[in-house]
Amino acid sequence: MGELVLKDLGKKFGEVTAVKDVNLTIHDGEFVVLLGPSGCGKTTTLRLIAGLEEATGGDIYLDGRRLNDVLPRDRDIAMVFQNYALYPHMTVYKNMAFGLKLRRFPRREIDQRVKHAADILGIEHLLHRYPRQLSGGQRQRVAVGRAIVRNPRVFLFDEPLSNLDAKLRVQTRVELLKLHRQLAATSVYVTHDQVEAMTMGDRIVIMLDGTVQQVGPPMEVYQKPANQFVAGFIGSPSMNFLPARVRASEGRLRLEGKGFRIPLPAERARELESFRDREVTFGIRPEDLILHTGGQEGNSIKALVEIVEPVGSDIFLDLNLEGAPLTARVEASARVKRGQEVTLAPNPARLHAFDPETGDAIL
Repeated sequence: MGELVLKDLGKKFGEVTAVKDVNLTIHDGEFVVLLGPSGCGKTTTLRLIAGLEEATGGDIYLDGRRLNDVLPRDRDIAMVFQNYALYPHMTVYKNMAFGLKLRRFPRREIDQRVKHAADILGIEHLLHRYPRQLSGGQRQRVAVGRAIVRNPRVFLFDEPLSNLDAKLRVQTRVELLKLHRQLAATSVYVTHDQVEAMTMGDRIVIMLDGTVQQVGPPMEVYQKPANQFVAGFIGSPSMNFLPARVRASEGRLRLEGKGFRIPLPAERARELESFRDREVTFGIRPEDLILHTGGQEGNSIKALVEIVEPVGSDIFLDLNLEGAPLTARVEASARVKRGQEVTLAPNPARLHAFDPETGDAIL
């Protein structure tokens, strides 16, 4: 078992609140990603779980056992750091065995555990090398192997891929996912990379200023963001935001702003009825703006193309909508040039609206 529960968890450094009232249950065998910008409290939360920082409020439980006063070495938790933290004067074998030796495990059991972990990670041939003789990806595997040999109930990963190049990061990400499925261990993974979060997590915990903004499966967080921050942070390119007003016209509600008048489908209009004649922030993802060749004028947006960015499978268009920036993601086959005026049709099922005062999602 490895169910981890955080109750009203908090941490202050003097007058600075790094983590505030975090409530989260991480189920046995679940892979949960803490995601957010630098300084949002995700690494501090991880260090609180590991016992490397002392909580100034709240509680941490592992399978019902309160961990607040338990020493890090006795928490049955293993942490993989961003900088690998390998001993340069020790071989791979000795690096992986070191923690077990400190805990006075029998030599035979240490040997079995190290070789088993090396076999899982495919680094058996590296056991007699030193860290300086390894690539970045190999060092990261050794760091993970050092955690595996402990056979902990919970694995903690603190941005373990950030020091790798882009190609190796993708490869190692896949290897970590395979490893998680093989070990079926509870894992908490910290990153600022939303692609890692979306592809790896069973659930994502999005943080800002030490507080949890939203918790949910990746696609739920992507499609139904709880607020404007989450909507803008998840997705690449990020969601477009435009000031708008909810107006009634010909018996239908519309989102109207500078350069657009978008009618709302009846089932979605009900959600905005209480905001009639009020200001909102209109949100639309770049991929939900479809290049339009005809149709009703009122259901489209006309904008000027400023930059065309081919990225292989798609084209990103940086647009000017009467002075406001707008980004569209269109098919690679689209024939669009800089300086051209294009017409875009927003997908009516993928419209978003946010309260401009609170930032909370209302549509």
